[in-house]
Amino acid sequence: MDAIRADSIVKQFGTVRALDGVTVEVAAGELFFLLGASGCGKTTLLRCIAGLETPTSGTISFGGKDVTQLPPHKREAAMVFQSYALWPHLNVERNVAFGLEERKVDKAEVRRRVGEALELVHLNGMGERGIDQLSGGQQQRVALARALVVRPKCLLLDEPLSNLDAKLRIEMRREIRRIVKEGGLTGIYVTHDQEEALSMADRMAIMNRGRIEQLGTAEEVYRNPRTPFVSGFIGETNLLRGNVIEVRGEYAMIDTSAGPLVGRVTLPEWVPSHGEQVLLSVRPEAWRMDSGVRENSISGKIVDRSYLGQRIQYLVQTATGPQQVVELNPLVVRDPGETIVHLSARHADVVVLQA
Repeated sequence: MDAIRADSIVKQFGTVRALDGVTVEVAAGELFFLLGASGCGKTTLLRCIAGLETPTSGTISFGGKDVTQLPPHKREAAMVFQSYALWPHLNVERNVAFGLEERKVDKAEVRRRVGEALELVHLNGMGERGIDQLSGGQQQRVALARALVVRPKCLLLDEPLSNLDAKLRIEMRREIRRIVKEGGLTGIYVTHDQEEALSMADRMAIMNRGRIEQLGTAEEVYRNPRTPFVSGFIGETNLLRGNVIEVRGEYAMIDTSAGPLVGRVTLPEWVPSHGEQVLLSVRPEAWRMDSGVRENSISGKIVDRSYLGQRIQYLVQTATGPQQVVELNPLVVRDPGETIVHLSARHADVVVLQA
């Protein structure tokens, strides 16, 4: 396994700057996610790391070695594409063996390593099957086996699960993480799926307009977003506007149209000033309904609800606008109506952001 570093990467396509000075380091053995909306630059960065694109400026290094100008096959990295890119006229075994045959590996060694790769992805005994005889999940495993058989130090994955149904995606998340960890690989995984990233990543980078907005573990990014974009992109959130009344340490009291609310300031080295307009981010599950607690309390009426089995999502109209509220495993299902409900949230669950 190798650590991977992208240093001050700029990638220009004509007048469009797809990457704008991106610097990121992925530790050896880490499963790292590049997350963002379409067009944010995440796939371009992955292709630069893979050698499929050459940066306009900046350097890529693997294990401390500059590989910026090296072709893809000399980087000891393997890539798994969204489309799988399997050969339909070759069976499973020949698809997996393709990279080894191109490298002129001895036939007996090819057979042994293909067997090991198929075992790793749980496709033992399926080498003779045609690609058209496989399910989507099995085809994804073949694509993984083909990448792993060349024994890369780094595994690069570009939205590999986007073509699978929901149940298969969950199954393959576990499999990909297991394979990266058991294989001792450094993995970089591109996705726009927040749940995928939260459930799999050791760390993640949230990208927006060719730049990295925030780096951290899933918990750090979810609980301590530093910008409104990150707060809204990673999971659902309620954004409330207000003005600063006072600041005490990491906490600030904000005057909102529903009354004063207190939250944490998560952006380092930013001290909100008195009267400054800010945003408050409150996750739907952070609101407690009729809990009896008066901490950060506001009131409103339920105007809509969605029953989702293990949870119910309510829309509560308040003086500061509609608020999404999630109750997990509820004993009582509330109907929209005229009854006033009281919402509260712990100070630590409210985040103060620059407007």
